[in-house]
Amino acid sequence: MNLPWHLYVMAFIYFIAGLNHFRNPRLYLKIIPPYFPNPKLLNQISGLAEIILAIALCIPAVSNYGAWGIIALLVAIFPTHLYMYFDEKARMGLPKWVLLLRMPLQLLLIFWAYQYT
Repeated sequence: MNLPWHLYVMAFIYFIAGLNHFRNPRLYLKIIPPYFPNPKLLNQISGLAEIILAIALCIPAVSNYGAWGIIALLVAIFPTHLYMYFDEKARMGLPKWVLLLRMPLQLLLIFWAYQYT
């Protein structure tokens, strides 16, 4: 079974994003809401999850599970988008309108992943 090329594009994006959690952890630690325990561990888990799920997307036998995992991950990290929108310190200098646009973008990313379930 051949996988569509755009699935590999998605996998590449999540793989690079996952690696970035380890390359630049401070970026992610700033945006994890303070009510979540152990932000360092959460950053590592989410980065590793992105890497593993990206690889799973490229394996026909498990790509369906990888897509569902991406959807679950996108839902799990949504509080980060809210935190960035409402907390000035977490905004990283981005205007509020950009942060507001990121929220529906999350729905588009979920829809994109759903195409491969």
